[in-house]
Amino acid sequence: MIQIFGTTKSFDTKKAQMWFKERRIPFQFIDLKEKEMSGGEFDSVVTALAREFGSRADAIDALIDKSGKDYSEIAYLDDADKADKLLENQKLLKQPICRNGKDKATVGLNTKVWETWK
Repeated sequence: MIQIFGTTKSFDTKKAQMWFKERRIPFQFIDLKEKEMSGGEFDSVVTALAREFGSRADAIDALIDKSGKDYSEIAYLDDADKADKLLENQKLLKQPICRNGKDKATVGLNTKVWETWK
């Protein structure tokens, strides 16, 4: 089952939900304001993204919302501290984060990858 992590106020999260609905692809929406990602879920997403981006550090960097108001909290941390800070303050995550099982994930709007999930 596909999971979409985001918030109801995120326009990109709404677009992702609409994309899956229009194609009648079932998904579960997890509102990060109500229920944050667990450590295991976060690690699974990072591991899946690392395959796409080439390294864990690049995957973690891709997860950071650089346009968010809280970006200054994380901008100058080293990679290990960035991961801890993202898990601690999930407002720093770029949205949506879509996960298909434990081994596939995307961050942001990525319809090219989603097409392969059908």
